[in-house]
Amino acid sequence: MEYDNPWKEALELYFEAFMKFFFPNIHAEIDWSKGYEFLDKELEKIVRDAELGRRYADKLVKVFLQNGRETWLLIHIEIQGNRDTGFEKRMFVYNYRILDRYDVEVVSLAVLTDDNDRWRSCEYRSGRWGCEHIFRFPVIKLRDYGKNWEKLERESNPFSLVVMAHLKSRSVKDGQERKRWKLHLMRLLFERGYSRQDILELFRFIDWLIELPEDIEKQFQDELTEITEEKKMPYMTSIERLARLENSREMLLDAVLTRFNSIPEDVSAAVNSIKAGDTLKSLFRQAILCKSLDDFRKTLLLVKDGQYNA
Repeated sequence: MEYDNPWKEALELYFEAFMKFFFPNIHAEIDWSKGYEFLDKELEKIVRDAELGRRYADKLVKVFLQNGRETWLLIHIEIQGNRDTGFEKRMFVYNYRILDRYDVEVVSLAVLTDDNDRWRSCEYRSGRWGCEHIFRFPVIKLRDYGKNWEKLERESNPFSLVVMAHLKSRSVKDGQERKRWKLHLMRLLFERGYSRQDILELFRFIDWLIELPEDIEKQFQDELTEITEEKKMPYMTSIERLARLENSREMLLDAVLTRFNSIPEDVSAAVNSIKAGDTLKSLFRQAILCKSLDDFRKTLLLVKDGQYNA
């Protein structure tokens, strides 16, 4: 299972909730009325030649402070999914490169989503002959939140559902048990009184992480329909359409991988931006028939320009 895209989307959609949930002290010092800005393209330029290990999902965000001044700082957020011996150095390198580029305060934050209780890296040190670098950064260990599950269930912050979905996606392997937890999280979605849009967005995250075997997925869809009727939420048929849409995207990307032995980032982004099920099904055929990856890219460009007929 690839966790990168769901985390990136969750961070973009619920950044303020993310900060409030994981770093409440920092959240309280940010002036949210002034908004915030993601600087992902700038981050790519800064670290392009400093690939120091597998990244999970990272974000560079500009925020303003609650001090009455037009001061701003950059918050560098990294989600790390596996123990990595180069992780601490990478955090240090990214931090000083951002500082060098913008000449402003930089705060680096890390969320560790791996299953290793003993790995809680929060410091980088290097030195010789009295010359020393010591770089410390706040770290959240996602696994710790599973120790107080009742608190997670009571929490109204949408990132509590993100955490629960992630933890269950990694710890529960049995198909029927995964279905039970997936339905439970859907009930929480309805009971918390979130907006329609939030329900749809959070469902997409849950659906992305907690995958089910095809036969059990059908059971899940049937039971989900019963829940939406019970909760008197007929509009939630959109969830079923969304689930089918995600399945179509996954099938298309699998076809691209099988046919061309890779899924380039631009192709993945283009496929994930398509909202029409008929177009995805048609592109599935094109992925099989196209002679080269470049030919398939040209077809995706037609879709983007509105010139493709499914």
